[in-house]
Amino acid sequence: MAEAERIIGTPETPDADRDGQERAADAHETGARGASAHDATAPAGESGAEETAEQNGRPRGKRRIAVLFAVAAFAYALDLISKMIVVARLEHHEPIEIIGDWLRLEAIRNAGAAFGFGEAFTVIFTVIAATVIVVIVRLARKLYSLPWAIALGLLLGGALGNLTDRIFRSPGVFKGAVVDFIAPKHFAVFNLADSAIVCGGILIVLLSFRGLDPDGTVHKD
Repeated sequence: MAEAERIIGTPETPDADRDGQERAADAHETGARGASAHDATAPAGESGAEETAEQNGRPRGKRRIAVLFAVAAFAYALDLISKMIVVARLEHHEPIEIIGDWLRLEAIRNAGAAFGFGEAFTVIFTVIAATVIVVIVRLARKLYSLPWAIALGLLLGGALGNLTDRIFRSPGVFKGAVVDFIAPKHFAVFNLADSAIVCGGILIVLLSFRGLDPDGTVHKD
């Protein structure tokens, strides 16, 4: 029997070889499909990474916006409360000396701009203050820098404080006189809103010199 099988050969061998070739072809085709699927899903993975990065950036931007409005609300509330106290307790009374003649509290109604300048242009200054507020609010959407958030918050709070006086105080709407009460010696009388505006402006100048933009971009010379 063994001699016969040696002479005749095993009949299953061609089929086995054919089956092996078919399995190899199937494996090759499966590998090609897997490579194609990988290539097709690669851009989607990259897009997902980009979307994740964008999503990670949004909370950071929202936090900066929250800081801006928190600083603005604090500056505005502080200015409003101080003016209410001054009108109720200090207006039509003698000035209060804080540091001798060098610093005192004296209630003054100012129809001009900050520090008493331009009293004949009250309406113009009111429009400018309103424009500044609108610009800051629009800029907040692209805000990703914490120092810029603080600076713009100070500007916004100060502008809102003085604009409130322009609208609601006498002699009339958009012509109201701002309440000033901080009176250093040999200097103009001002209020906390003026101080917030000046501090915010100085901070913006410093940030600009450093090359820092509101969106967090840094320009190096």
